[in-house]
Amino acid sequence: MRLILLGPPGSGKGTQAQRLVQQYGIVQLSTGDMLRAAVAAQTPIGLKAKDIMAAGGLVPDEVVVGIIADRIEQPDAKNGFILDGFPRTVPQAEALDQLLKKKQMTLDAVIELRVNEGVLLERVERRAAEMKARGEAVRADDTPEVLTKRLSSYREQTEPLIHYYSDHRMLATVDGMMSIEQVTEEIGRILAAVGKSGGSRAAKKASPAKRSAKAPARANKTAAKKVAKKAVKAAAPAKKAGKTAKTAAKAGKKAAKKAPKAAAKKAGKTAKASNKASKSAKGSRKTSAKAAKKRSAR
Repeated sequence: MRLILLGPPGSGKGTQAQRLVQQYGIVQLSTGDMLRAAVAAQTPIGLKAKDIMAAGGLVPDEVVVGIIADRIEQPDAKNGFILDGFPRTVPQAEALDQLLKKKQMTLDAVIELRVNEGVLLERVERRAAEMKARGEAVRADDTPEVLTKRLSSYREQTEPLIHYYSDHRMLATVDGMMSIEQVTEEIGRILAAVGKSGGSRAAKKASPAKRSAKAPARANKTAAKKVAKKAVKAAAPAKKAGKTAKTAAKAGKKAAKKAPKAAAKKAGKTAKASNKASKSAKGSRKTSAKAAKKRSAR
């Protein structure tokens, strides 16, 4: 499980991150902690960061990304991680995308804890007043003035990440004003849904090896279809000739059946004509005989 939690200071990211660490067995990667660990371990990238920090400069993005690249390769990050404090800007998010792509990793979700900044300021003011009333020292970074500056910085630098990850269809938003338990439950539901959809996407998207294995089978299937089509086309003339021969045979058969009937009919007509001619001849002979008899009587 690889996650990014977004939200302004005081939104409860640290509390929820700790709960996710315990629930999923993943590690929380804080940019500050990673920098200090790299410096202490005297890694090449850590020594580079040490020199920059010693000179009072800001550690550039490529150095931070290099430290993250080393950190996520460690055994305790095998099950996943939560990035805390990184990315803070869109360029950092783009650099992180390139890093994960290079390592053939993907983010599972980016969860935004959305809060009411006015309520956050009221909470800090009330907490500071209560601490003063008890005679306790108020932390320098836990005052309304400091929080106002941090919120302003968040809006300018980090809030654009919400649009960035929303455009990449990775952002899920949770109401950070709910109780801690309710926020935890909502994050759990989101991650459960991501796990299911992630599995279905993985099933749909075959790995390059699987795609290459399927390619010959598809090619053979296509070739077989083409051969079958050609065979059908080649058989078409013979089929047509067979139909023509069959039709001719039927016509011949019918003609053969009709021939005797036609011949008999014609013979009948001829016989009738002969009988008629014979009768006519007899009539002529009788008339001639009568005429001859009359002449002799005279």
